[in-house]
Amino acid sequence: MSKITLVTDSTAYIPPDLVARYGIVVAPQILIWGNENFRDGVDISPTEFYTRLKSAKIMPSSSQVTPKTFYEIFKTEIDQGNQVLAILISTDLSGTITSAVQAKQLLPGVGIEIVDSRTTAMAMGYQTLLAARAIEQGANLAEAKALAEESTSHTGVIFAVDTLEFLHRGGRIGGGARFLGSALQLKPILEVTGGKVDGIEKVRTRGKSLNRVVELIVDRIAGRTPLHLATLHANAPDDARILLDEVSKQVHPQESVLAEVSPVVGTHAGPGTVGLAFLAGM
Repeated sequence: MSKITLVTDSTAYIPPDLVARYGIVVAPQILIWGNENFRDGVDISPTEFYTRLKSAKIMPSSSQVTPKTFYEIFKTEIDQGNQVLAILISTDLSGTITSAVQAKQLLPGVGIEIVDSRTTAMAMGYQTLLAARAIEQGANLAEAKALAEESTSHTGVIFAVDTLEFLHRGGRIGGGARFLGSALQLKPILEVTGGKVDGIEKVRTRGKSLNRVVELIVDRIAGRTPLHLATLHANAPDDARILLDEVSKQVHPQESVLAEVSPVVGTHAGPGTVGLAFLAGM
C-alpha cells in the first residue's frame, strides 16, 4: 500500500516537532521585500522579520507558493510511489490553491488530492494533523480527504489586531472594511469565516480586545469536544500565553499549541496581532 504524504503551506504554523512526527511537507509562501524574496519560515524567521520591520523604509508584501514549488513537491512524492493530500490556505485569502492545481495538472493520472481549508493558521494546521492521524490509523487517500473537508466546518480563527492598516493595505480585510476610519484608533476583533476575514467588533483597549477574543472563542466552540486549540501571534508571545491560559480554564482542550504567525501573515496582520484558532468536535 502506498504512503500518503500530507502537504500544507507555511501559514499553518504547525509546530516543527509535529511536522517531523507525521512527515508533513510545508510549502513556503513568498515574502517580497524590495528587491529581495524570502521563503516564508525558511529564509527569514518571525524574529528576524519583526526586527527588520521596525526600521523598514519599504514595507514587505507577499506572493503565493509557486506552481514550480508544488510541482517539485508533488513529483518528488509521486516518484517515491507516494500519494499526496494537500490542505491549503483559503482560496479567498491566497492564490496558493491555484498554484497547486496548476502543478497537479502537469502530473495527470496520479494520486494527488487538494483541499481548500477555508481558513488559515492552526485551524488549517489542525485539519492537516487530523488527516495525518487518520492516515496513521489506516485511512486511505479518499477517506483522509473527506475527513479534511468535513473538518472545515469544525474550525475557527478569531484575532485582535492593533490596527487595520496592514490588512487594508494587503487587500485581505473582506467584510472588515466597515471597520476602517475611526476604527484605526480602536482595537478591532476579526474572524476568519467562510474563508474570508470579517470584522466582528471594535473595542477601545488592548485588554478588552483580548478578553473579548476569549469570550467569542468559548461561544464558537459551544462545548464541542474533543477540542484542539492554538494561539496565533505576531510578535506578541506574552499576550498569546494569556489568551491560551484564560480560554483553557474554560474549555479544557485536549491539545493546545502556542504558535506565532509566519512573516507572510505578519505582513498582512501587522505586529501585535494575537488570537486563537481551534478544531472542535472531531
